[in-house]
Amino acid sequence: QVQVVESGGGLVQPGGSLRLSCAASGGTFSSYAMGWYRQAPGKQRELVAIFTISGSTKYSDSVKGRFTISRDNAKNTVYLQMNSLKPADTAVYYCNAIAGGYGYWGQGTQVTVST
Repeated sequence: QVQVVESGGGLVQPGGSLRLSCAASGGTFSSYAMGWYRQAPGKQRELVAIFTISGSTKYSDSVKGRFTISRDNAKNTVYLQMNSLKPADTAVYYCNAIAGGYGYWGQGTQVTVST
């Protein structure tokens, strides 16, 4: 059983930065594909960024050039560095670990971009 825990959300002004962290436990972290998703009120959950098992990264068009996903296998942690934040980035951000063909979700962390 893989457990996923996000942290690092909060309130930030437009143009500001936040770094989200996601710690995964219960298996071999380096073999997981890891992704960040978000869900705004009244909207469907959407992909933000993923880090594949092969080591490649992919981003949604809405965050490309502003967000960076990275991982530290020694710490079993994946990060999402978010810069130049906009009010449209306000959402609950979820971390997803894909291990053994199954997806495991964290509880989510709230990011609010507002003055």
